[in-house]
Amino acid sequence: MNSEQLKKHLYQIDTISNQEWMAQLSDRKRKELEFHNRDRDRENIETLDQDTYEKFYGNKKFYSTVRKSTEYVENWIRKYAKDKIFLDYACGNGGNAIKAAKAGASLSLGFDISDVSVNNARLDAEKNALENIYFFQADAENTKLPDGCIDTIICSGMLHHLDLSYALPELRRILAPKGKILAVEALDYNPAIKLYRELTPDMRTEWEKAHILTLKDVDFAGRFFDIGEVKYWHILSYAGAYMPRLLKWFDAIDGILVKVPVIRLMAWIFTFELLKKKT
Repeated sequence: MNSEQLKKHLYQIDTISNQEWMAQLSDRKRKELEFHNRDRDRENIETLDQDTYEKFYGNKKFYSTVRKSTEYVENWIRKYAKDKIFLDYACGNGGNAIKAAKAGASLSLGFDISDVSVNNARLDAEKNALENIYFFQADAENTKLPDGCIDTIICSGMLHHLDLSYALPELRRILAPKGKILAVEALDYNPAIKLYRELTPDMRTEWEKAHILTLKDVDFAGRFFDIGEVKYWHILSYAGAYMPRLLKWFDAIDGILVKVPVIRLMAWIFTFELLKKKT
């Protein structure tokens, strides 16, 4: 299926009414939609006082310290998006789909369960005057996309929102032969980070908190895909949120620590590639 054929298919599936859409979602998925509609409402965020902002978004300061993993992800997108049909799977505000479009994807797609997120992504794409991009609302566990239609997929910080027993077969179904996926996820081993999640319940759903990934989940993914490169990130660097002048030193030390098999499990973030199994 080429880009134009896929666009026509998307126009057909992207016409469901909001009432029909909500009716087909389970209670878990409706809670995810409601949470992320609130979480990504840009106008509402601008009205919050400092204490309320800290309650819901206090973890944002740590994302200023992830430049090393961000560089890796951006390079991966540039390498594998060009001239491909690219999908930002559960895209949030669509940042990775926009990067892929700029990198020369023949068609860059993004979908999310949250209509607020999809609207944000569409507005950002318009601001960038991109024509090779399309955003739509969809269920990540049942995308309605055709079999084998996507060459390259990025799953960034979203697999822990899903039931992997549905999401992984769906990813396998829509991935083209020789296709490639990059997953970017938090890792659920570091006790300090686990404690922080317990102490900040308003920043995430109960499902999300209970399903942060471990290497057992990567092993489970191996039932559906060949596992490619696995990398570990940010054992110390997130401390740079409080000590920004030391961030480059934290990054340098992390470069050593992530090579030590047991210590690297203390990483905040890890990335792993999923490759279409050869038949």
